[in-house]
Amino acid sequence: MSASPRSAPMTVRLDGAHAIVTGAGRGIGRACALALLKAGANVTLVARSGDQLDEVIEAASSLDGEAYKHLADVRLEDEVEAAVEAAMQRGPIDICVNCAGVNQPGPTVASTVAQWDLIIDTNLRGSFLVCRAVGRRLLEAKRGGRIINISSDLGSVGYPQRAIYCASKHGLDGLTRALAVEWAKDGITVNAVAPTFINTPLTKPMFEDKEFLEEVLRRIPMGRIGEPEDVAGAVLFLASDAANLVTGEILRCDGGWVAW
Repeated sequence: MSASPRSAPMTVRLDGAHAIVTGAGRGIGRACALALLKAGANVTLVARSGDQLDEVIEAASSLDGEAYKHLADVRLEDEVEAAVEAAMQRGPIDICVNCAGVNQPGPTVASTVAQWDLIIDTNLRGSFLVCRAVGRRLLEAKRGGRIINISSDLGSVGYPQRAIYCASKHGLDGLTRALAVEWAKDGITVNAVAPTFINTPLTKPMFEDKEFLEEVLRRIPMGRIGEPEDVAGAVLFLASDAANLVTGEILRCDGGWVAW
């Protein structure tokens, strides 16, 4: 029997904080941005699609924080630097959430170098570029901060036909831990949230395969696919003062997948 998701109030407050969220136009990034805005943070939304960001800003109009948009491709160093610099013009960055990600599952022997480059460049290189750009400014300001990367259960385990994606998320977990150790003395926490399969535009076509959906549900002891808001709740915790001594952590939001 599946466990139904329960709606709970988000009690974390981040009034006056300034966050930058990549991949903010849809899915997990959108949910994280809206949760931060609801908690009172001002948020610079970063994505490649202006239309998607406009929709997020409209959805945030009644929330407590202010939303700003900046178009950028996280794979491109110059665009990442420009996005972070634009965010800094609105105030110092306190929170960074790396949500930009992509996947193209399929048999490894049929995978192309172009697919490798797309997935690794978006999921790993992009997160590195954003972490580096934000981290540099946090170190210069000497005021600490929170960096939260969106990883995956597949950063800890393997899964058929997702070799490149697994490689990107294993790498992201390693990057998270290394930066946490390097920047801990400077008051910068670096953590990751590792969800199971989440109901997003990226995964919706995958779930149309009934056999695949059944296999995924079999691996999740709680018996349900995650929702973007499930991940946003974990992000809020890591962004808050409740996580002051938490760094280098890969926080699983997976219904028990890896525990089983």
